Parts: sequence; structure tokens; C-alpha cells
Amino acid sequence: MPLPRLATSQSLADVLLEQKLLTPTKLGELQAQAQQSGEALDTIIEHANIVREDDMLKAKSVLYNVPPVDLFGKIVRAEILNIVPQELAVNYRMVAFAREGNDISVAMADPTNFQALEAIEFIARKSSLTVKYFITSEASLKYIYRQYESLSAEVEEALKGAEVDATKQLEHVDVSGGGLEEIVKTAPVSKIVSVVLRHAVEGKASDVHIEPVGNETRIRYRIDGILHTSLLLPKHVHSSLVARIKVLSNLKIDETRVPQDGRFRMNIDGRNVDYRVSTLPLINDEKVVMRILDTSSNLINLTNLGFDGKNLEVMKEATTRSHGMFLITGPTGSGKSTTLYALLNIMNEEGVNIITLEDPVEYYMQGINQSQVNPEVGLTFAAGLRSILRQDPDIIMVGEVRDNETAALSVHAALTGHIVLSTLHTNDAFGAVPRLIDMQIEPFLIASSLNLVMAQRLVRRVCQYCKKELTLPKNLEAEVLQAVSSLAAVNIPKDVSLVQPLKMWQGQGCVRCENTGYKGRVSISEVLEVNEEIKKIIVSGGDLIANIQKSFANQGMFLMKQDGIFKSLQGFTTIEEVWDATRA
Repeated sequence: MPLPRLATSQSLADVLLEQKLLTPTKLGELQAQAQQSGEALDTIIEHANIVREDDMLKAKSVLYNVPPVDLFGKIVRAEILNIVPQELAVNYRMVAFAREGNDISVAMADPTNFQALEAIEFIARKSSLTVKYFITSEASLKYIYRQYESLSAEVEEALKGAEVDATKQLEHVDVSGGGLEEIVKTAPVSKIVSVVLRHAVEGKASDVHIEPVGNETRIRYRIDGILHTSLLLPKHVHSSLVARIKVLSNLKIDETRVPQDGRFRMNIDGRNVDYRVSTLPLINDEKVVMRILDTSSNLINLTNLGFDGKNLEVMKEATTRSHGMFLITGPTGSGKSTTLYALLNIMNEEGVNIITLEDPVEYYMQGINQSQVNPEVGLTFAAGLRSILRQDPDIIMVGEVRDNETAALSVHAALTGHIVLSTLHTNDAFGAVPRLIDMQIEPFLIASSLNLVMAQRLVRRVCQYCKKELTLPKNLEAEVLQAVSSLAAVNIPKDVSLVQPLKMWQGQGCVRCENTGYKGRVSISEVLEVNEEIKKIIVSGGDLIANIQKSFANQGMFLMKQDGIFKSLQGFTTIEEVWDATRA
């Protein structure tokens, strides 16, 4: 089969426009984003999540004149898979997946990678084989990569390498002499940790839990907000695993009586991934939780996070103001920090000085001055904020308004010509003003400084590959219609139909979503713009929440529950997810 080549002089954007998978307006937005970030337009398009993976694959097939193949659910025999060694397959993003006689089928993510083509042609010549080329997606490749060695198989292999029981090893080590550090740097422990972390990233986990349970060590991944047990290890390796992670994080490996926090970075498949580490002493052992922060993630974008329509417009408009506060509210784990970073991403320009004060720094962003609170040396949010104000900032991001002093300083900064972004723990957007008043901020100062309050939650996305349309039961339909009855027809999104019977979507479960019916998460939100009417309500006092809610309804904005209902009608999530997330 001839080597792959470009079919025409077209670009990927041209093909997507031609196949009506991308609108000219959307292309213009993506081109502006590419110009701002410095990334290639094709890269921006692929990571924007606006074109389905299978449609993108078909477009690339046309562009490169190579047939497409979807490898999800395909089991490849070991003798075929190993025609291309694992290291070579991962490095050049290709796999052998079928063989007929002397013909081997090879799937590639980039058929124009000449080094990859040379490598596979060399392998084929040595074995007197002929190569048939196909194009596939990165996700398909990763699915097949797992068949080289599964998580449990890789860990089992690492455990076999242990010639001495890890517990006995630790008992005879002089901790003060650094002997323990030498042990935990060696296989099998370092191999186990490396494998566990790599599989967590490949599975798009947000957290890794390593915890002692009875006579075993349990490893769980949090994927789309739900914890899943992925591996059970013998108890004797637990201390070594914890010590290895402490070494990576520069923590005290001989201190097991107090909690410790740290972080480290690894390069996985060419991407820098940060791990934020927390250790906690239990009755007999320590538990470790690692938050995964993918610093190369393209999710730090408001559209990719799920903001759209009027909510998105109001948020973007707030970032263009010269001063004032922008508050994001919600419980822990509702995506507040990620939204803050997405806003900073928009505001990050050459002509502005952006300084952050975080606890801890989650994503490192180029062009932004990021600092971390350290109460042990007196660097609290309040103390840090005072220092930041002497650093000539234009935009300040404070990780959280936790106390009266931080609240007062944030309001002062907003009144003196700075944009201040921060988070607050309230259940909804309407509770932010009473909360600030509880922090002893004068109502007239809140009215003068507050620009916008946004509340959000995260709900699981319906898997786009196994979703099926269904009709809502009558009792649930009545509940949904009642929840949106207060909205005028003109304020309902154009692509949302409230014609009965109401149709929604539900995932059936497939290999792509690991039979859960969900893949990824999307935000639902309510955005309260503090206009003149709301400023008067804040200053006048009375029943603040009820009066602000009434004014909010007059703005034509959605409540969080209503935004969730619209996203379920659009096929992004299910009504059950919305109900769970917005339950009072």
C-alpha cells in the first residue's frame, strides 16, 4: 500500500467547514484563540470538543487520503500487537491491529510523521510484510496501548521483582542515614507508583487514593466525581509506596505522625502533569491522596467547561471592566478554581500585571505571578493581599475569601481600581451578599465593589457514543416544566424544545465510558450581574435574598437548576445528575 500523503492542499479547518462540522463563526473564534495562545489552529480545533471524535477522524481521513478505523472495543492478539514494540508504538503513536497473510494493518494518529513511517516500513521489510495504513484517534490508540500490559499485570510484574519483603527491608534500615530513601527509589516500589500514576492520567482520573484496608492496600481513582477501586495490593508494600511518594514530593519520609502536603511533576506521554499530595496519619498507617493537575490540559477554557449563551456573555463582559469583584461560589469540588483559571486565561495579556494568592497553586500559568499562602511563616490570605497591593497589580486573584480581614482587603482593592477574582462558600449566587455582610462589610461598599457573582456545580456528561433518546415519565416531565415555568419564552435557549412529550438523553454504557453511560463533566451555573437595581437592593437592606432573586428573574437569567435542565434537554447530561447537584 502506498505511503499516506495529503489528498489536497486543504487544511483540517477547510475540511471541517466543507463537511459542515464547523461554522465560519466558530472557526473565527478558534483562530482568535490560537493567535492568543500561540498554539497551532489544528491543535486548538482538536481540543475544543466541538467536533465529535468520530467526525474528526472522518475529516482527517479525507485530508490525508487514508481510511479511518475505530479501535474501541477491539481486542488485538498479542502476536499482532507485538509486531510494533510497545515503546515504539507509544513514541510514534501507532499500533498494529490486524494481519492477513503477509499484510499487516497499522493505525496511526498522524500519517504524515515520516519517522514513524520509516520505522514501520523497516519492521515490515525485516519480516517480509506489507503495510496497510489507517488513521485513528488518540483515544483509540490509548485503548489498544492498555492491551500491551494492564494495570494489574504491570503491577504484578513489578511485585515479582521484590526479592525481599518490603516490611523486613524497612525494619533494618537506618532512617537517619538516608537508607530508606535509597530503598524507595528502587524497583519494584518506584515502578508500581509510576504505573499507578500513568494509568490514572490515561483514565482521566482527578484524584488517586492510596489507603490501607484490612490486610490490603486499596488504590482508588476518582473519575468524573465518582471513586472506583482499581487495584488491591498486599499490605506489606504500603509503607514503601507512601515513602516513595514522599520522596517524590520532598516530604519528610520519617515523619508519620502529622499530615503533610507537597507536590511533584511527571512527564507522561509528552505532557507535564502535576500531582498535589496530601498524607494523613490513620490508626496504624498513613493514607495518601494525590490530586492530578494536568498543566497541558486544554480544558481551561470557559466554553470547554460548559458555559454558553447569556451566562458566557455576562461573564466575558465582566472580565473587560476596569475594576470590581468577581466572585465564584459553590462547595468543594464544584470546579470553582478551574473557572477562575479560565477567566485568568482570557485576561492574561502583555499589558496587565496579574498576581494570584492561592492555597495551594493548582495550575502554573505563564505570564501570571502566582504565590502560595504559608500560614506557618505568617503568609495568610490577608497578609499576602496587603503585600500584593504594593506590587502594582491590575488583576488580583485570591484563592478564597475566608475571613473578615480578607473580605475587607478584597473590597478595598476592588474599590481602588483593581479587578479582584475570588471564591466564596455559599450554596448559591444569592447568598454571597448576606455572607459578605456577615463578614462585617458595609452594604454600600458591597454595592460599589461587586460586579458579578456566579454559582456553579459539576454534573457528569452523557457519553456521546452510547447515548439514546428517551421520553421523560409524566411525573418527572411535570416537575421539569414547573422548574422552568417562571422563564419567559424569549429567554429560553433557541436549541431547547419544551414541546411535550419532553425528550432527553441517557447513556446505555459502552467501552468508551466503561459501561457507566457518562464520560467527562460539564458545569451548570447561575450568573448574577450586579446592576443598578441590585445595588439599590443591597444598600436598602430588607429581605435581601428574596429581593435579589426577584431582580435576577427580571434580568432574564437562569437559575442553576434551570441551566441544568436546559443542558439535559440539549443532551449534555441527565436530569438525575441535575437533581442530585441542585438538591437543597
